[in-house]
Order: sequence, then C-alpha cells, then structure tokens
Amino acid sequence: MGNVKQVIVIRKDLKMRRGKEIAQGAHASVAFLADSISKLGGASKLHPQDEKLFACAFITQAESEWIQGSFRKICCIVHSEEELLALVEKANAAQVTCELIQDSGLTEFGGVPTYTAAAFGPDYDENLDPITGDLVLY
Repeated sequence: MGNVKQVIVIRKDLKMRRGKEIAQGAHASVAFLADSISKLGGASKLHPQDEKLFACAFITQAESEWIQGSFRKICCIVHSEEELLALVEKANAAQVTCELIQDSGLTEFGGVPTYTAAAFGPDYDENLDPITGDLVLY
C-alpha cells in the first residue's frame, strides 16, 4: 500500500473564528481514535499488555501505521453543509473511516447544532484521493 494520511475538511461558509475552526478540525482528527478506545468497553480490567492488544483489534492497519508514523494531515475546505455531507456519504459508501463533527452551537451558531468539519481516514492515499482529492486546500 501507499502513504497514509488523514484529510480534515472545514466548512468555510460558516465564517467561524480561526480558533473555532482549529478546534473543530482537532475534534474531527481525534474522533476516530476516541471511537476506537470507547469500543474497549470493559477492557479496563485487563492487564495493560492485553489491553493494548485488545485496542489493536479496533483500528485498521492504515490507522496503526498513521499513529506510529508521520501523522500526515491534509486540511481542505468546503463551502456548504451539503458539500460536507456529500463527502461523508461518499466515504461511507467506500467504507473509509469518516468522522463528522456537529458543534453544539453554544459559543457560535445561535444555539443551533451545526455540522462544522469532518475527518477522513487515516487511510491510504489511494482510498482517500477518490473522495477528497479534488478539494481546495485550506
């Protein structure tokens, strides 16, 4: 396989503060790992070495390579919720890990929960490029 990366996509139409954009992208980036860890469930009673092996069962080979490697990330933009959701749908159809972030709206967006960002992968370039390869870099 090729190189491993993660593509983080931010909605620019929301005109979020820069710090808010960074926070939403960071949420998206680590969400796949948080989901994997939450799948451990009752594993906290395992011996630490067994817990590590158990956790490995919930991440893909590409994700493992990314965690142990360069943490390569590409940041891109979309200009609407529709564009973001279309990418998520495309990723789901291709069985590519995708984490969609919905902000609670407490600090921006007038209290309305709003989709702000998504992260695709970590996965191999050849799996991500058909989904995100045409996006504009941030």
